[in-house]
This record gives sequence, C-alpha cells and structure tokens, in this order.
Amino acid sequence: MNLSSLSLSLSDSVNQGQNQILGADALMDSLRRHGVDTIFGYPGGAILPIYDAVYKAEKAGWLKHILVRHEQGGAHAADGYARATGKVGVCFGTSGPGATNLVTGIATAQMDSVPLVVITGQVPRPAIGTDAFQETDIFGITLPIVKHSWVVRDPAEIASVIAQAFLIASSGRPGPVLVDIPKDVGQEVFEYKAVEPRSVIPAGFKPPCSADAISISNALDLIEIAQRPLLYVGGGVISSSAHDSLAALANRYRLPVTTTLMGKGAFDERDPLSVGMLGMHGTAYANFAVMECDLLVAIGARFDDRVTGRLDSFAPMAKVIHFEVDPAEINKNRNADVGVLGDLSVSLEKLLELSDKREVKPITEEWLDQIEQWKIKYPLSIPSKEGEIYPQEVLLEVRDLAPNAYITTDVGQHQMWAAQYLRNGPRQWISSAGLGTMGFGVPAALGVQIALPDQQVICIAGDASILMNIQELGTISQYQLNTKIIIINNHWQGMVRQWQQRFYDERYSATNMLKGEPDFVSLAKSFGVSGYLIDDRSLLQIKLKEALSIKGPTLIDIHVRRDENCYPMVPPGKSNAEMVGLPGNS
Repeated sequence: MNLSSLSLSLSDSVNQGQNQILGADALMDSLRRHGVDTIFGYPGGAILPIYDAVYKAEKAGWLKHILVRHEQGGAHAADGYARATGKVGVCFGTSGPGATNLVTGIATAQMDSVPLVVITGQVPRPAIGTDAFQETDIFGITLPIVKHSWVVRDPAEIASVIAQAFLIASSGRPGPVLVDIPKDVGQEVFEYKAVEPRSVIPAGFKPPCSADAISISNALDLIEIAQRPLLYVGGGVISSSAHDSLAALANRYRLPVTTTLMGKGAFDERDPLSVGMLGMHGTAYANFAVMECDLLVAIGARFDDRVTGRLDSFAPMAKVIHFEVDPAEINKNRNADVGVLGDLSVSLEKLLELSDKREVKPITEEWLDQIEQWKIKYPLSIPSKEGEIYPQEVLLEVRDLAPNAYITTDVGQHQMWAAQYLRNGPRQWISSAGLGTMGFGVPAALGVQIALPDQQVICIAGDASILMNIQELGTISQYQLNTKIIIINNHWQGMVRQWQQRFYDERYSATNMLKGEPDFVSLAKSFGVSGYLIDDRSLLQIKLKEALSIKGPTLIDIHVRRDENCYPMVPPGKSNAEMVGLPGNS
C-alpha cells in the first residue's frame, strides 16, 4: 500500500492486517478512535510529518483542523471547545517556540480543571539534548502544569500513550496532558496495533472512588439539622454534569446556593434560591450569607483566596461538608467536618437516594427571609442613564438581548461585571478563573463556536485583554464563524487601574491604554470581520441588537465611562463581610 494514501483507508488496512504504517498515521488513527473530529493547531518543522497525516485525515473527511494564528490561541480554543462540550479538547504545536507558546494555555486549563490533550512536535531523537534548532524540553517545562506527560521515543508506543492520555485527561478531576513526539517518530514505518479507548490502564492510575455510605449519611445528618445552611458550588459540579442533582438537592431542602466564578451556570441564577457569585467581587448577599451560615456545603469547590478573602474569617460560624473528587482538596485550605470523596454526580445521587428514605424537613423560611432582605438592601447597582455609557448597562443589555448565549470572557473588570450581571446555563459560562489569563476570551469563543456552530456565542472582552490574542480574528474570519465580540472599552487596564486608585494612591503606572490603542472597528474590518462602534447611550440598544443579529463574525467596540469601578469588592486581606462599594460604604 502507498504510504501517502494510507490514512485514507487506515481502518480497513488495520482490520485486514496490512498495518505497516507511519508513526504520524498511527497517531491520527488513535485520535480518531477516541472520538476526535476537531483539532486546533499551527504547523512547523518538527511537526510536519503529523501535519501530513492531518492532510490525509481531512481528505478522508473525518477530521477538521482549525488553523489558529498563534499556539496560545490554539490552546485556549481547545479549552473553550472542551468547556462547552465536556469532551477532551485537542491542540497541536511544533517544537521550540511553538511548544512554549502553548504553556499559558496549558496552565489555564490546569488551574480550571479542563481536559486537554496537547500534542507537540519535537526535534528528531538523535538531536534531543544537543541544543538543536527549535529544541526545548517541553516535557520538563510543563511538568508542574499537567496531569501527566510523555515523550514518545518508539512509534509502537503511540496508540497506548494516546489511550492513556485521554483516560487521564478526562478522569477524576479533569486536566491537561502533554504528548511530545520527535519528528523521526512520526516518519518511521512500524507494525501498528490499534488500541481502543480505556483498554490501557496507566501504571499507578486510580479511578475516582465512590463515596462511602457513612460520609453520605453524616453529610445528610448535618444538612437536616442546620438552621442556616448554604450550598457553595464550584466548577466541579459542571465538570461532572451534576447540575440536575444539585438543583434537586437545593429545592428539596430549600437550600440557598452561591457559586464561584467557575461554578457559574451550575445552578439557575434566576431561581429565588440563588444568591449569585461570592468572593472578592461577589454579591453582597452571597458574602453576608457565607459569614452568617451555620453549615457550608462545598461541592466541587476549592476554597481559593478570591472566594474566601481572609481565610481564618471565612464562614466563621459554619460546619463544613466538602464534596470533592480530588482527595488533595479536602482539608487543604479549610478543614471539613465531613469530607465526601468521589465523583460528584454519583455522590449527590447517593445523597438524594438516602434522603428519599427519610422524612424531608426543609429549612425554616427565616433564613431565606434574611437573605431576601440582604438582596433588597444590597442589590447589584443599576447605573443611572446619565452621561457616558456605564459598563454595567452594557451587560444588562446583553442579558436581555441574548439570554441563552454561550459567553466567554477575557480577564479584568469586564469579566467581573459579566459574572455579576449575566445569567448562564451549565457550560454556557467560559472564563479563565484560576490563572486569570488575559487574551483568553476571543480564542475560547472560536473554540466554542466550532464545537456548537448553531449556538449564539458572545465574547465579552476588555480593550487591554483583547490585544493579547487579537490575531485570532483572522481565524474567526477564515472560518466565517458567527461569533460576536463585545469590547467593554474604558481605555485602561481597568482592574489594575482600580487597584492603583484604591491601594496605590492613584499612581497610575503603565495602565493607560489610550495612546496607541487601535481603531478596533477598522482593525476588525481589515480581518474581514464586521465592526460597530457604540459611544452614544441613545443608540446602545438599537445598534447592539443589530450587531448581534447580523450573520457572520462581528466586533462591537463600546466606549464606556473610563473611571467606573467594579463593586462590591473585598479588599485583599479582609474578610468577606468587609466589602467596599456598598451603598453608604466607600
């Protein structure tokens, strides 16, 4: 069989025993067997044998390769694809700078527990360690930010390594893995034996345990006797698709629910039991509820500093139940009175099954009434309709005009305003939470749109953040994605400026973006993307509605009040009760 056409009939040839193939073709067949139909990447010298196999796979019709404009964009696009679908995202990069450009995207996925398989080209095996052209030790560089990694030195290992990679990336607490493939491994002909998904168990691999009956019973005991319970929900609920069980638990016992930035969408924020996001820029009523609750039920959350504020004052009167799939998280930052270790969807189902056998006594309305009073007294501010456009009112318009959109964000003030004001369903909120990666929003949005071509996808960006990966407008244009990008443009690095104003006596060092900022509308049009400028409140709704409704990629540059701050805010080192920016509190 001609090697150049092997990939077109690879499965037939393997089934017929004609399995002398190239390492690169073996890689593509292994990916196909794991359900991969989309790859985000950028070619280069060391990965060319693999890209030749990509060419054949695309000709065969089973693969779509998305050419990004920068490897970081590829990693973020695969990340957005994974978050929106629950599948493993896949991205490619070549050796040296191609591989190192992936690092920020890998770290972003690791911090937010997103399943990625990252495949890099490497210099040929004999050149490894010689400081060859475009050689870097990407295996060593990424060790702290992946769940596992491999350097494939024998093409016969490819199928097994890919099977292990997908299993590790998607099991337990998801995360990124890296597979580094030297160029000559992809070029070598060898005897290929296909490996099916989940048929190889990595050494030392432990599947998620199942929560034991005693911990489930102890957790339910505490819920039943609590007077002021609060569900504290993180991204683990979304990763494990446990949102239905969460809703059933909350409604059965009338438990109020607060979510982290990663947990947005796990619980319907239009439900009266929702108290929104908690933490540094959370709602006042969520933070007050945390301070006053007598039972905190943490589900798939990790007690990170942006949630807890001063840790020793977080939920000071509460006993803690911690549902978690990662044993390293239980008792890491906050000791749990009851730790429930296991897959969250299974654990919550077991809890509900046990509650079916008991008499359900919902909590008294007094606690919910108190929360309602906080909601009335400390609502999220609705800005006046005077002067320049407020950033908050842009988000309110987006909420009304696109209530079911998939939302990606960049990082900064606009991200926090979006988290405060938008309402999202499961997997419809996609934002860099743990690493706080500027430039995440646009490539993540294109990844979501590729995954879900018929869904409305909107990126909420900042004028500083978008410049980090604005080249991905080229990708969005090339594939004519229907993605909408809204820039909340205050001509600052807004969140950094807010901190400089409050904590550094208004010494605005290196944060003013006005000089040198591009004409975003003209720039978008140069990429073949429609552009709108909105700087007049009277036209905000009309022009935003028009821009969101037209077909094709569109950028909307909205100029807002320059010095508006994002409140409430818990200053660093303070407790969640010590918020600033509340009515009568500066």
